[in-house]
Amino acid sequence: MSQNTVRTFIHRNVERQLVREYLLRETERAGFGGLHFQRTPEGTKVTLRAEQVGRVIGRKGKVIRELETRLKDDFKLQEPKLEVEEITEPRLNAQVMASRMASSLERGWFFRRAGHSTSQSIMDAGARGCLVVLSGKITGARHRVEKFQQGHIKYCGETALQFMDVGYSVAVKKLGTVGCTVRIMRPGVKLPHEVTIMDRHEVGLPPLEEVAYIIPEEDEVAEESPEPTADAEDVIDSALEKMAEIESETNKEEE
Repeated sequence: MSQNTVRTFIHRNVERQLVREYLLRETERAGFGGLHFQRTPEGTKVTLRAEQVGRVIGRKGKVIRELETRLKDDFKLQEPKLEVEEITEPRLNAQVMASRMASSLERGWFFRRAGHSTSQSIMDAGARGCLVVLSGKITGARHRVEKFQQGHIKYCGETALQFMDVGYSVAVKKLGTVGCTVRIMRPGVKLPHEVTIMDRHEVGLPPLEEVAYIIPEEDEVAEESPEPTADAEDVIDSALEKMAEIESETNKEEE
């Protein structure tokens, strides 16, 4: 891969990150929930997920046309086409929940109340697991980190990238800024280590033939069992006699 190709990919990712920050700032009150970019022959298609679609579109489409003009003039996107998609369940969107938690902290909520309330709300919506992280000037003059975890989560690897939804927001308080990170494992996720054993009829196989097991009676078992070759007492007596003979022989040799 040439340097020009690598530079093109880097510039494209930086451009998308700047567009994301701009749209997050402009549509935060509408419940910004994420972006999806798609390059088409006609231009760049940008799909914005929001909790309140009407605020993004505006009256007669005025707001969304202004956003498209800004994307074309300021960020040099090729014929941008902005579309808005409504979020069906905001509590399962990590970016929406991170913004809500940052807003509650700015309104004066105690950090433990905000963290526990956010995690419990996510779990009540049906998520499989969630992790809420607060980092910054939470209480006092020193930086600290507080975590609130419920359910099953993944921290790293391909499983975390595939099944975990991540959102980040910043709360500006008098003591300083507090970073709010929310990670949600979506409901209905099947992890790689989870295995489901299916019946034979579910996969189209015939049932197994039933085998009849005959349990023998006690008398038959007693007849078939072999008789003991020697009693335990006879074995002990013979062992004692051999030990006595060995001792007598050693005594004779010493004399």
